[in-house]
Amino acid sequence: MKGYAMLGLGRTGWIEKGMPKCGPLDAIVKPIAVSPCTSDVHTVWEGAIGDRHDMILGHEAVGEVVEVGSLVTSFKPGDRVIVPAITPDWGSLEAQNGFSVHSGGMLAGWKFSNFKDGVFGEYFHVNEADANLALLPDSVDPAAAVMLSDMVPTGFHGVELAKVEFGESVAVIGIGPVGLMAVAGAALHGASHLYAVGSRHNCIEAAKQYGATDIINYREGDIVEQIMEKTHGQGVDKVIVAGGTVDTIMQAVEVVKPGGIIGNVNYFGEGDYIRIPRIAWGCGMGHKTIAGGLMPGGRLRMEKLVSLMETGRLDTSKLLTHRFKGFEHIEEALMLMKDKPRDLIKPVVVI
Repeated sequence: MKGYAMLGLGRTGWIEKGMPKCGPLDAIVKPIAVSPCTSDVHTVWEGAIGDRHDMILGHEAVGEVVEVGSLVTSFKPGDRVIVPAITPDWGSLEAQNGFSVHSGGMLAGWKFSNFKDGVFGEYFHVNEADANLALLPDSVDPAAAVMLSDMVPTGFHGVELAKVEFGESVAVIGIGPVGLMAVAGAALHGASHLYAVGSRHNCIEAAKQYGATDIINYREGDIVEQIMEKTHGQGVDKVIVAGGTVDTIMQAVEVVKPGGIIGNVNYFGEGDYIRIPRIAWGCGMGHKTIAGGLMPGGRLRMEKLVSLMETGRLDTSKLLTHRFKGFEHIEEALMLMKDKPRDLIKPVVVI
């Protein structure tokens, strides 16, 4: 089969590989629609997870099942399915301890384009199909549903990590596709004042549609000063970090109130250390919590999230600024994520 792969650090290209093998609990899926992610960029051009050779990229897809293992009971060939980016080993000790995303080691629930070939191939393998796939309803557009693989659950996990409650003030730092879903999730959780930090016009307009009450443009001044001015020096109850650099955590600590929580879902692809400002952290005693986590996967979570789309409570189509048709456009879509033109939020390739 053909796939678009990481050839080595800083190098990508089309390769030929053998078909993946289906174990008794597993499934083989062919993609219907896929989307590249900034994580693919971190992986290839920043070396965030180390060198990889001839590894097919991609971890965001919806697809059609072409083969299932002998022990799979909930799916059959021909089913259209949502494929989460994180596919844990549900029988692991880590999963039994409540941290399935780290099954087999830290972040090891993230398998696609990390430990094994990803979804940018003509076919790809899904472990533990009954636990890791979810049926794609006929009423949901496959292109929009691709956002359920990673963007929606990651953004929503930022809301969960920050424990956003009704009536709280929330700042979302970074309003790319993940941050926009964090804005949407915070609004669904009842945030009142919702400060969205970003600068690109289309992201700003989308943030407003998803529930942002205030826009903080970092090109117009220091974001800490802007947020503190808007909150009359009080800061915000919760912060969700969905973009930025290793110094962004410093800004989050400075704007969150004592007793507040920072939920980080940003993938820091560069740098060795993340600094915490001593005074703003109350000299270590400010009761300011920093929680960072990888999005949970699993069938149940996917079924719950797609139900939000079915009922009209969540519309991911606002994220899809660039649409391609045909497998051959995967490279073009990935390069858009690398170059990030001003009009981009998220590209999608319908196969």
